[in-house]
Amino acid sequence: MSQEWDAGRLDSDLDGVAFDTLAVRAGQHRTPEGEHGDPMFFTSSYVFRTAADAAARFAGEVPGNVYSRYTNPTVRAFEERIAALEGAEQAVATATGMAAILAVVMSLCSAGDHVLVSRSVFGSTISLFEKYFKRFGIEVDYVPLADLSGWDAAIKANTKLLFVESPSNPLAELVDIAALAGVAHAKGAMLVVDNCFCTPALQQPLKLGADIVVHSATKFIDGQGRCMGGVVAGRGEQMKEVVGFLRTAGPTLSPFNAWIFLKGLETLSLRMKAHCANAQALAEWLEQQDGIEKVHYAGLKSHPQHELAQRQQRGFGAVVSFEVKGGKEGAWRFIDATRLISITANLGDSKTTITHPSTTSHGRLAPQEREAAGIRDSLIRVAVGLEDVTDLQADLARGLAAL
Repeated sequence: MSQEWDAGRLDSDLDGVAFDTLAVRAGQHRTPEGEHGDPMFFTSSYVFRTAADAAARFAGEVPGNVYSRYTNPTVRAFEERIAALEGAEQAVATATGMAAILAVVMSLCSAGDHVLVSRSVFGSTISLFEKYFKRFGIEVDYVPLADLSGWDAAIKANTKLLFVESPSNPLAELVDIAALAGVAHAKGAMLVVDNCFCTPALQQPLKLGADIVVHSATKFIDGQGRCMGGVVAGRGEQMKEVVGFLRTAGPTLSPFNAWIFLKGLETLSLRMKAHCANAQALAEWLEQQDGIEKVHYAGLKSHPQHELAQRQQRGFGAVVSFEVKGGKEGAWRFIDATRLISITANLGDSKTTITHPSTTSHGRLAPQEREAAGIRDSLIRVAVGLEDVTDLQADLARGLAAL
């Protein structure tokens, strides 16, 4: 926005306000129209007052919009709101969650650098590191997520980043983020945390010592399965490099999707509480059912990292995975017998979804890679939505009856 416009009292004073207030109001800078809602700016380019004004903005000598590939007021509002919620100096929005990971590595790593990745990350994340980053000379190794001594032993002199999902997809494994940040920093490396499953409403990795947070905004930040997007958040010096990559390569978030995500953030805290309550009830119910061999959910006392989850998260999340009798055939019979829950690989939706990870989200991995990540053929993932939990239990009972 031009410095010649001062919104004054039209903008909210957010000094010292709480998380839920930031989720509703952070990032909005009202225009001379005095709008109450967040405006959408559909424009590819911007008009300058003079040739000198254009030159100064392109050179970064004065603030202001340049080109919507990397500066757009609606997208900037979303970025500022995420930065406020994560406690970051700056956030940078991208077209998808995978583009956010791409932007981090491409902007902060060079050929010859070494990256350590948790074994229990999303299948496409593994493919990105294995098939593409390695091709351009980045060394990649994998470490069990919770094994702090394993992380420490695997760090090399050229290790640049440690990359983790915590909780992981789909087994809800965790790592002690504060402890792992200490391991990384002691050896001069940075810690990147995919915070997609928790969102800043349940976990703020930067406050635990992580250097960078990434999100697929497609998931809980949207909350209704409408749009695709991603975001990276961290210190200004790092985000300057990410902006540079975005400016050149162009994996840009659209203003419309940014506006949808702004609306999603307004209800994020409320939705995550409801998601967590439903998931907890469903996980406890599943643990009591015949035909279920194991339930993976950090909210259960049986989960090996239940205490850690209580310590570093404000809720246990909405993803419940479980193993059924009968292997792949049993899992498919279970899924096909449901009639309410949506069979789809997306998550973070108000509608509950069910999927078979070993043949969908992790299907492109080699069998040995799936085994190393704990993705067995008997595993089913349910991303718990906002329906009445008794209806969800009744639908999963249909699946149990088919085993």
